Amino acid sequence: MKTRKLGKNGLEVSAIGLGCMGLNFSYGNPMEKKDAIALLRAAFEQGVTLFDTAEVYGPYTNEEIVGEALAPFRKDVVIATKFGFNIRNGKMAGVNSKPAHIREVVEGSLKRLNTEVIDLLYQHRVDPNVPIEDVAGTVKELIAEGKVKHFGLSEAGVQTIRKAHTVQPLTALQSEYSLWTRKPEEEIIPALEELEIGFVPFSPLGRGFLTGKISAGTKFESHDFRSSNPRFQPEALKANQALVSLLDKVAAEKGTTTAQIALGWLLAQKPWITPIQGTTKLTRLQENIGAAEVELTAADLEEIEAAASKIKIAGDRYPEASEKMTGL
Repeated sequence: MKTRKLGKNGLEVSAIGLGCMGLNFSYGNPMEKKDAIALLRAAFEQGVTLFDTAEVYGPYTNEEIVGEALAPFRKDVVIATKFGFNIRNGKMAGVNSKPAHIREVVEGSLKRLNTEVIDLLYQHRVDPNVPIEDVAGTVKELIAEGKVKHFGLSEAGVQTIRKAHTVQPLTALQSEYSLWTRKPEEEIIPALEELEIGFVPFSPLGRGFLTGKISAGTKFESHDFRSSNPRFQPEALKANQALVSLLDKVAAEKGTTTAQIALGWLLAQKPWITPIQGTTKLTRLQENIGAAEVELTAADLEEIEAAASKIKIAGDRYPEASEKMTGL
């Protein structure tokens, strides 16, 4: 697979990474551990080198699966994980980026990932009660101690990014970005380009919607977080089908799949963007990886932009309580 570089220090990763959350957290029933490990190893064999996890995915179990699966090729992959939440009774319980807590989380992650160093450590969500300079300073110390290689933020706003970057240069920002979530284009992407920070979009396929496999009649299990997500309510799904129809049209013209066009569009935006797609199926994994070979011409991109600009996306991307935890 083609590779890309994130940040000034040139962290090299596969053009398409793998978000591991959905293996056992948030999206319906968890995979059997052996099947999840097999999928992760298949991803590596097909060129994926960026694997994204977090302590809260499970909690804890996702990191354990990633650590075990990637142990045979640890030196050949980039593992990203995250700190920033309290965990109580097995659930997220508010944000916490106090320096002592960051250190506690890192020690736990190192053990679960069965590694001596975390390649890319993100603050999962901004903690309004802890100055971002203190957070960045703590990660700077962890880097000096050899426990972390690179620093990143997730769902942070421009001012937070700038403040953190002055203390410890950021390698990457992770936030949602796709054809149905384009807010980062307003301020975030220009700032990242100025500061030479890489961008790792999560949910590049709109949590499955941009694959064309979800309709207004799709039902989600109660433990699938999309069941309470405003954009996945029947009315919003019906209204947003116009975007899928656009991708279907371009895919037919290019001889690719709808999902590959959605991912290919992201890759065409900037050379320092590496989306992390997530799946539990080998066939979908292979399809998504194939997007790295999709070539969208300037005319293709203009066609997509002209049509997409006329489509108003219905529904908020998170329930109100979750949206308040983002810095965008």
